[in-house]
Amino acid sequence: MFFAYVIKSGEFNYYYKGHTSNLEKRLGEHNSGMTKSIKKYTPFILVYIEQFETEKESIEREKYFKTAAGRRYLKSRILVP
Repeated sequence: MFFAYVIKSGEFNYYYKGHTSNLEKRLGEHNSGMTKSIKKYTPFILVYIEQFETEKESIEREKYFKTAAGRRYLKSRILVP
């Protein structure tokens, strides 16, 4: 199983979109500061997730989340200001 996910900073109005095969491990990596580009936004909480059979599908969905249409879609599903 693979996942496309959205996490939100607990301190800032910052959302990160990604994909992974191990969601628990990846969220732990984000919160421990292993992802340097978003380290200053920690801690994160998981706000949206979708599950897929293939990694390719999860990557495509992550890319969609990063488009204007994808952001509108997420806004309709989660409380995105």
